[in-house]
Amino acid sequence: MTTQYESLQLANLYPDAFNVPAPDTPAGRDVWPRKPGVFLRRLTTEPVAEGGEPAQPALELASGQFGLVPTWVKSASDAKLRSTKLVNARCEIVTTSNNFREAWLGAQRCIVPMMSFQVNDLRNGKPVPTRITRVDGKPMGVAGLWERWKGAGDEEIVSFCLLTVNANSHALMHRYEQPGSEKRMPVILNEGAYNAWLTASHPEKAREFMRAYSAALLTANPVQK
Repeated sequence: MTTQYESLQLANLYPDAFNVPAPDTPAGRDVWPRKPGVFLRRLTTEPVAEGGEPAQPALELASGQFGLVPTWVKSASDAKLRSTKLVNARCEIVTTSNNFREAWLGAQRCIVPMMSFQVNDLRNGKPVPTRITRVDGKPMGVAGLWERWKGAGDEEIVSFCLLTVNANSHALMHRYEQPGSEKRMPVILNEGAYNAWLTASHPEKAREFMRAYSAALLTANPVQK
Protein backbone atom coordinates (compact mmCIF):
# COMPACT_ATOMS: atom_id res chain seq x y z
CA MET A 1 0.00 0.00 0.00
CA THR A 2 1.31 3.44 -0.92
CA THR A 3 0.85 5.86 1.98
CA GLN A 4 3.52 8.42 1.11
CA TYR A 5 4.62 10.15 -2.06
CA GLU A 6 6.83 13.02 -3.21
CA SER A 7 5.07 16.02 -4.73
CA LEU A 8 6.36 18.23 -7.55
CA GLN A 9 8.54 21.04 -6.18
CA LEU A 10 9.64 22.76 -9.39
CA ALA A 11 6.95 25.13 -10.71
CA ASN A 12 7.78 24.50 -14.37
CA LEU A 13 6.92 20.80 -14.06
CA TYR A 14 3.19 21.50 -13.80
CA PRO A 15 2.76 23.23 -17.17
CA ASP A 16 5.36 21.00 -18.83
CA ALA A 17 3.89 17.68 -17.68
CA PHE A 18 0.22 18.47 -17.05
CA ASN A 19 -0.50 21.68 -18.96
CA VAL A 20 -1.72 23.53 -15.85
CA PRO A 21 -0.20 26.45 -13.91
CA ALA A 22 1.78 25.60 -10.78
CA PRO A 23 -0.13 26.01 -7.50
CA ASP A 24 0.23 29.34 -5.69
CA THR A 25 1.15 27.42 -2.55
CA PRO A 26 3.00 24.20 -3.38
CA ALA A 27 2.40 21.10 -1.31
CA GLY A 28 5.12 19.94 1.04
CA ARG A 29 7.72 17.73 -0.54
CA ASP A 30 6.50 14.56 1.21
CA VAL A 31 2.76 13.90 1.36
CA TRP A 32 1.28 11.31 3.69
CA PRO A 33 -2.22 10.70 5.17
CA ARG A 34 -4.11 13.89 6.17
CA LYS A 35 -1.38 16.11 4.73
CA PRO A 36 -2.37 18.62 2.02
CA GLY A 37 -1.63 17.77 -1.59
CA VAL A 38 -2.75 18.83 -5.06
CA PHE A 39 -4.62 17.00 -7.80
CA LEU A 40 -5.96 17.69 -11.30
CA ARG A 41 -9.66 17.39 -12.00
CA ARG A 42 -12.07 18.36 -14.74
CA LEU A 43 -13.74 21.75 -14.36
CA THR A 44 -17.39 21.40 -13.49
CA THR A 45 -18.28 24.24 -15.89
CA GLU A 46 -16.87 23.46 -19.32
CA PRO A 47 -15.79 26.32 -21.58
CA VAL A 48 -17.57 26.75 -24.91
CA ALA A 49 -15.68 27.31 -28.15
CA GLU A 50 -16.79 29.58 -30.99
CA GLY A 51 -19.99 28.40 -32.66
CA GLY A 52 -21.39 27.00 -29.42
CA GLU A 53 -19.46 23.73 -29.60
CA PRO A 54 -17.85 22.39 -26.41
CA ALA A 55 -14.18 23.32 -26.14
CA GLN A 56 -11.38 21.01 -25.11
CA PRO A 57 -12.05 19.72 -21.57
CA ALA A 58 -10.65 22.27 -19.12
CA LEU A 59 -8.63 21.03 -16.18
CA GLU A 60 -7.88 22.71 -12.89
CA LEU A 61 -5.40 22.09 -10.14
CA ALA A 62 -7.15 21.69 -6.80
CA SER A 63 -5.84 21.17 -3.29
CA GLY A 64 -7.09 18.78 -0.65
CA GLN A 65 -6.03 16.36 2.03
CA PHE A 66 -4.54 12.97 1.18
CA GLY A 67 -7.06 10.42 2.43
CA LEU A 68 -10.64 10.37 1.19
CA VAL A 69 -13.49 11.59 3.40
CA PRO A 70 -16.78 9.99 2.22
CA THR A 71 -19.86 12.22 2.18
CA TRP A 72 -21.68 10.04 4.73
CA VAL A 73 -19.14 10.76 7.50
CA LYS A 74 -20.96 12.50 10.36
CA SER A 75 -18.32 14.80 11.83
CA ALA A 76 -14.91 16.33 11.22
CA SER A 77 -13.45 14.25 14.06
CA ASP A 78 -14.81 11.06 12.44
CA ALA A 79 -13.37 12.21 9.11
CA LYS A 80 -9.98 12.62 10.75
CA LEU A 81 -10.02 9.02 11.96
CA ARG A 82 -11.32 7.43 8.77
CA SER A 83 -9.30 9.32 6.17
CA THR A 84 -5.95 7.86 7.25
CA LYS A 85 -7.23 4.43 6.16
CA LEU A 86 -8.66 5.68 2.86
CA VAL A 87 -5.56 6.85 1.00
CA ASN A 88 -5.77 3.91 -1.42
CA ALA A 89 -8.83 2.63 -3.29
CA ARG A 90 -8.67 -0.87 -4.74
CA CYS A 91 -10.01 -0.57 -8.27
CA GLU A 92 -11.78 -3.92 -7.97
CA ILE A 93 -14.15 -2.69 -5.25
CA VAL A 94 -14.85 0.95 -6.11
CA THR A 95 -18.42 0.14 -7.24
CA THR A 96 -19.25 -1.81 -4.08
CA SER A 97 -17.36 0.03 -1.34
CA ASN A 98 -19.40 2.61 0.60
CA ASN A 99 -16.20 4.60 0.95
CA PHE A 100 -15.51 5.10 -2.76
CA ARG A 101 -18.70 4.21 -4.65
CA GLU A 102 -20.18 7.72 -4.71
CA ALA A 103 -16.99 9.36 -6.00
CA TRP A 104 -16.49 6.64 -8.63
CA LEU A 105 -20.04 6.66 -9.97
CA GLY A 106 -20.09 10.45 -9.82
CA ALA A 107 -17.05 10.59 -12.15
CA GLN A 108 -15.05 12.46 -9.52
CA ARG A 109 -11.85 11.20 -11.05
CA CYS A 110 -8.56 13.01 -10.65
CA ILE A 111 -4.85 12.82 -11.41
CA VAL A 112 -2.33 13.11 -8.60
CA PRO A 113 1.02 14.55 -9.77
CA MET A 114 4.06 13.04 -8.07
CA MET A 115 7.75 12.50 -8.57
CA SER A 116 7.83 9.21 -6.69
CA PHE A 117 5.90 7.01 -4.29
CA GLN A 118 7.32 5.12 -1.37
CA VAL A 119 7.12 1.43 -0.47
CA ASN A 120 8.91 -0.77 2.05
CA ASP A 121 11.47 -3.37 1.00
CA LEU A 122 11.14 -6.18 3.55
CA ARG A 123 13.13 -8.87 1.79
CA ASN A 124 15.90 -8.82 4.44
CA GLY A 125 13.45 -8.75 7.35
CA LYS A 126 13.91 -5.07 8.14
CA PRO A 127 11.85 -2.38 6.35
CA VAL A 128 13.90 -0.29 3.93
CA PRO A 129 11.93 2.73 2.63
CA THR A 130 12.24 2.70 -1.16
CA ARG A 131 11.38 5.34 -3.77
CA ILE A 132 9.69 4.21 -6.98
CA THR A 133 10.23 6.67 -9.83
CA ARG A 134 10.03 6.79 -13.59
CA VAL A 135 13.26 5.75 -15.30
CA ASP A 136 13.31 9.00 -17.27
CA GLY A 137 12.91 11.12 -14.12
CA LYS A 138 9.69 12.75 -15.31
CA PRO A 139 6.63 13.31 -13.07
CA MET A 140 4.00 10.60 -12.75
CA GLY A 141 0.27 11.18 -13.09
CA VAL A 142 -1.53 8.70 -10.82
CA ALA A 143 -5.25 8.01 -11.18
CA GLY A 144 -7.32 8.91 -8.15
CA LEU A 145 -10.73 9.93 -6.81
CA TRP A 146 -11.67 13.15 -5.05
CA GLU A 147 -14.53 14.11 -2.75
CA ARG A 148 -16.00 17.15 -1.02
CA TRP A 149 -17.40 16.57 2.47
CA LYS A 150 -19.63 19.19 4.08
CA GLY A 151 -20.41 19.27 7.76
CA ALA A 152 -22.37 21.58 9.98
CA GLY A 153 -22.12 25.26 9.19
CA ASP A 154 -19.13 26.13 7.03
CA GLU A 155 -17.22 22.90 7.67
CA GLU A 156 -15.81 21.48 4.41
CA ILE A 157 -13.05 19.01 3.59
CA VAL A 158 -11.82 18.40 0.04
CA SER A 159 -9.92 15.13 -0.12
CA PHE A 160 -8.47 12.62 -2.56
CA CYS A 161 -7.07 9.10 -2.75
CA LEU A 162 -5.03 6.95 -5.14
CA LEU A 163 -6.44 4.07 -7.18
CA THR A 164 -4.46 0.82 -7.02
CA VAL A 165 -4.24 -2.44 -8.97
CA ASN A 166 -2.92 -5.91 -8.19
CA ALA A 167 0.85 -6.20 -8.71
CA ASN A 168 1.51 -9.85 -7.77
CA SER A 169 2.96 -10.55 -11.20
CA HIS A 170 4.59 -7.16 -11.71
CA ALA A 171 8.32 -7.59 -12.38
CA LEU A 172 9.26 -4.76 -9.98
CA MET A 173 6.45 -4.20 -7.49
CA HIS A 174 6.03 -7.86 -6.47
CA ARG A 175 9.21 -7.50 -4.38
CA TYR A 176 7.83 -5.03 -1.87
CA GLU A 177 5.67 -4.87 1.25
CA GLN A 178 4.80 -7.87 3.45
CA PRO A 179 5.95 -11.28 2.14
CA GLY A 180 3.00 -13.49 1.30
CA SER A 181 0.53 -10.59 1.13
CA GLU A 182 -1.15 -9.30 -2.00
CA LYS A 183 1.01 -6.75 -3.78
CA ARG A 184 -0.56 -3.48 -4.93
CA MET A 185 0.62 -0.49 -6.92
CA PRO A 186 -0.85 2.90 -7.86
CA VAL A 187 -2.44 3.28 -11.30
CA ILE A 188 0.19 5.31 -13.17
CA LEU A 189 -1.41 6.78 -16.30
CA ASN A 190 0.29 7.10 -19.66
CA GLU A 191 0.86 10.76 -20.47
CA GLY A 192 -1.41 10.67 -23.51
CA ALA A 193 -4.30 9.28 -21.45
CA TYR A 194 -4.75 12.10 -18.94
CA ASN A 195 -7.72 13.81 -20.62
CA ALA A 196 -9.33 10.52 -21.61
CA TRP A 197 -9.20 9.28 -18.00
CA LEU A 198 -10.81 12.42 -16.63
CA THR A 199 -13.49 12.65 -19.32
CA ALA A 200 -14.46 8.97 -19.75
CA SER A 201 -18.20 9.03 -20.42
CA HIS A 202 -19.09 5.99 -18.28
CA PRO A 203 -17.60 4.41 -15.14
CA GLU A 204 -17.04 1.12 -16.97
CA LYS A 205 -15.12 3.01 -19.66
CA ALA A 206 -12.92 4.43 -16.92
CA ARG A 207 -12.09 0.87 -15.81
CA GLU A 208 -10.04 0.44 -18.98
CA PHE A 209 -7.35 2.63 -17.40
CA MET A 210 -6.98 0.34 -14.38
CA ARG A 211 -3.80 -1.48 -15.35
CA ALA A 212 -0.25 -1.86 -14.05
CA TYR A 213 2.43 0.43 -15.45
CA SER A 214 5.33 -1.23 -17.27
CA ALA A 215 8.12 -2.34 -14.95
CA ALA A 216 10.65 -1.41 -17.64
CA LEU A 217 9.65 2.26 -17.20
CA LEU A 218 10.13 2.30 -13.42
CA THR A 219 13.12 2.15 -11.12
CA ALA A 220 13.53 1.65 -7.36
CA ASN A 221 16.12 3.15 -5.00
CA PRO A 222 16.42 3.13 -1.18
CA VAL A 223 15.49 6.44 0.42
CA GLN A 224 18.61 8.42 1.30
CA LYS A 225 18.49 9.49 4.94
